[in-house]
Amino acid sequence: MNKSGGLNLFPKLTEIPENAGLFEPIRGRLLVGGELIQRGFETRPVTSPILLRSEKDTLEDVLLGETPQATSDHVMQALAAATQAWKSGTGEWPSARMERRLEAIALFTQRMQAHRETIVRLLMWEIGKTRGDAESEFDRTIVYINDTLEAAKGLDRDSSRLQFAQGYVALVRRMPLGVTLCMGPFNYPLNETFTTLIPALVMGNTTLVKVPRYGQLLWDCLLPEFQSCFPAGVVNVINGSGREIIGAAMRSGDIDVLAFIGSSQVANTLKSQHPRPNRLRSILGLDAKNPAIILPDAPVDLSIDECIKGALSFNGQRCTALKLLCVHDSIAEHWTQKLAERVAAMKIGMPWEPGVKITPLPDTAKPGELRKMVEDAVADGAILHNSELALRGQATLIRPAVVSQVKWSHSLAQVEQFGPVIPVIRFNHVDEVVEQLVASQYGMQVSLFGRDARQLGPLVDALSNQVARININASCQRGPDVFPFTGRKNSAEGTLSVSDALRAFSLRTMVATSSTAIEGRDAFRGILEHDTSNFLTNHVIL
Repeated sequence: MNKSGGLNLFPKLTEIPENAGLFEPIRGRLLVGGELIQRGFETRPVTSPILLRSEKDTLEDVLLGETPQATSDHVMQALAAATQAWKSGTGEWPSARMERRLEAIALFTQRMQAHRETIVRLLMWEIGKTRGDAESEFDRTIVYINDTLEAAKGLDRDSSRLQFAQGYVALVRRMPLGVTLCMGPFNYPLNETFTTLIPALVMGNTTLVKVPRYGQLLWDCLLPEFQSCFPAGVVNVINGSGREIIGAAMRSGDIDVLAFIGSSQVANTLKSQHPRPNRLRSILGLDAKNPAIILPDAPVDLSIDECIKGALSFNGQRCTALKLLCVHDSIAEHWTQKLAERVAAMKIGMPWEPGVKITPLPDTAKPGELRKMVEDAVADGAILHNSELALRGQATLIRPAVVSQVKWSHSLAQVEQFGPVIPVIRFNHVDEVVEQLVASQYGMQVSLFGRDARQLGPLVDALSNQVARININASCQRGPDVFPFTGRKNSAEGTLSVSDALRAFSLRTMVATSSTAIEGRDAFRGILEHDTSNFLTNHVIL
């Protein structure tokens, strides 16, 4: 496809450095019931948000490969495979000892690391992530897996101890929930999908993974590793239009756990399709409109640096991004001007360029959506800073915008923009902001910037029942992964972190008997001494 417009920011083929070079186009596959499926489905071309500058002064699409467009029949086959592997909880994987499952996941992790460079480059080319961020996503995923394995060992060791109370002896373990549907987001197609997939597998669930709409091809190199490291049907990976193919799986009632990171609207639709919603466990990471509140005594340089980092890391395409800046009127004019100057100076370009901050957007509809939100606000009195540069760009690459004098009624203040636009609202009294946050449908995080403990302390108390994390003089973020990650209202359901996720994908189950009745005590002791049960055992992972 030929694209008109300026050309200087996009590269010619000869200008791409060796460490960012393209691969041969990839033909994506499905993994169903332990079998790699390479045909029998339509495919959709995957083009990069990075365009190439031709010798004829046009911008050309880059074909990265083809991704499967699975049908509902493929999904139901994958669901049947996961259901068979679950086998009402008696399958090989759910009934195996924790040690056996951890060994399989450790082997997969070891083999996964051989694909680091492939995945890093595809993160750059598929979704426009900088090389540094792409490397960080891969490496953080490996750390997350290893930390989860260690946490699982500790959980299993604690569960191997007998408990005595009121004449009873019991052993309590956490057991899997069943067939789990994992659906991750495009902005972290590897890491955030794995933050649900790995704990689900560790605890013995079988899984059906629907890969994100962008960031698809990087999964293909992992399919043979899933195939060789796990029993057939434990990990099934499909791709296609979720709107068209996931409904049948949900309506079947065979999904026991929905692990979804995306919009609350889609999550509500998926949950409503399940015929037995009381049996469906949901672990959800959803919409967010995380605000920053900049008080009169906020450290200016620090608050601006943190707000830029929070608002524009990976082009603002993060659920934990700062999506609304609330600045006290006494400092708003000076503070906003400095913010706009620093944003205007940010380097825009290709993901592999040193120091680049703003890169092409994978969603080709996003630039138009952002422009419409900004235009509507400006038409109602908002001010677009650096207007000669802001939101102008080349095809998928746009410059970040700072919009001040935004009103609470504007869509920029109410809707999650998920892109490089920074709305700024001025306030006279912080109670105005608190009132809006109380009424908001979102409740993930907030950042507070200030020095006076007499102001910050009451503000923390006022917001602690509105959001799940309050950051003081720091931007919003997910990590470290040992901390809980969740939200209130429409922003989340369930809690994810290294240890919380293990609990989210499992249920406490116990075996008990009377410690005084000889028949029960002897039977209990016999099972332990002869090690005839994978559940009732004091076997300890070393």
